[in-house]
Amino acid sequence: MTGPVASPADAEAVLDPKHYAAWDPLLDVFDRLRADTPVVRIESPGGEFDPFWLLTRYDDAMRVSKDNAHFLNAPRATVFTTKEGEALARDVTAKQGDESPNLVSSLVALDAPKHPKLRRLTQDWFMPKNLRNIEAAIRELAVKTADRFVAASNGGEDIVDFVPLVAAPYPLHVVMQILGVPEEDEAKMLFLTQQMFGGQDEDLSKSGMAQMTPEIISQIVFGAVAEFETYFEGLAAQRRANPTDDVATILATAMVDGEPITARDRAGYYIIVAAAGHDTTSASTAGAMLALAQDPQQFARVKADRSLVPGIVEEAIRWTSPVQHFMRTATEDAAFGDVTIKAGDWLMINYVAANHDPAQFDNPRKFDAAREANRHLAFGAGAHQCLGLHLARLEMRLLFEALLDRIDSVELAGEYKRAKSTFVGGLKTLPLRITGH
Repeated sequence: MTGPVASPADAEAVLDPKHYAAWDPLLDVFDRLRADTPVVRIESPGGEFDPFWLLTRYDDAMRVSKDNAHFLNAPRATVFTTKEGEALARDVTAKQGDESPNLVSSLVALDAPKHPKLRRLTQDWFMPKNLRNIEAAIRELAVKTADRFVAASNGGEDIVDFVPLVAAPYPLHVVMQILGVPEEDEAKMLFLTQQMFGGQDEDLSKSGMAQMTPEIISQIVFGAVAEFETYFEGLAAQRRANPTDDVATILATAMVDGEPITARDRAGYYIIVAAAGHDTTSASTAGAMLALAQDPQQFARVKADRSLVPGIVEEAIRWTSPVQHFMRTATEDAAFGDVTIKAGDWLMINYVAANHDPAQFDNPRKFDAAREANRHLAFGAGAHQCLGLHLARLEMRLLFEALLDRIDSVELAGEYKRAKSTFVGGLKTLPLRITGH
């Protein structure tokens, strides 16, 4: 692995979760790297991570995302992790009879031929034609959520935090209904999701520890995965005994190549639907509301013209980029300009950097609900494009239609805070003052 190497300060910005909580300075780093060394080697100053190539250009990220033959998911960890974390994952999964650098055997960690076979199990269920069957139920939930949010504002007298009141519970309830998780278990699912994806943030992981070591973070995540697996195996057993028309039943009874899928694959499927289907939509939803609160003219424009709501949704997903990276492993040498990535090298598709590339998006830091040709990479691309992208768009569209019907004005009412997370990121607080009816 030879080529340009990032400075220790720039490497720390990419590796340290606290930098993802300070958005504009992080974007400054990506802008500078993209201009000077768009494909650059990241070496951890402390040596706890293996080196990898960082891709900051949109075109390079799109190329790797679509080329699933030469850039694989499975050989190394799909989310960048410490050497110790990867070794621990291999040890845990080896005891399950399927050694892997990825603790969860989910769609995002698999390659062909296994990946497309598992993806096909639920692909039709998540297509727009089928989602129309649950649109009325989601709309009803969106209306109830918007009503509760407006009521909590006490006629504009009280400050309301959009994240715990709306952004977190709304998509969680939708995806739990899809999985057949009873409402009384939703708090447990939220807790485990936050531990799994928020393990780097002491508020979201519920650890109370401001300075968590990578080892502690790994233990938090591993514990959450184990609890997820136990819970969903119980749910699968229930669905086999009493099948319904939900995704849980599809997975509980799924067959591939004439054989039932393994318990590990089934648990991984449940986890990716439950966790990714909630946290990412939550982050995009909060991002959209932040943008509207910061720009009264844009809020007024979309309130008057509901045809702009899909634009709000798409722009929020790009602007927020909730899934901030995925890792790939090269199967053969590949040239990126003057840099050659060698076979076996580990590389990072950084979606935050790619979705803020000015070569692809004019004035990328500006939130523009009327942005044209918004071909962002927040859902990925190619064979691994997000399975739930149509559901996420539907959820957000219905929610913002309901909110815009009820809210007359919105403004920031304090400091908003982002999660300290290198993987799934977004707002963890968004205090607002609203007027509505």
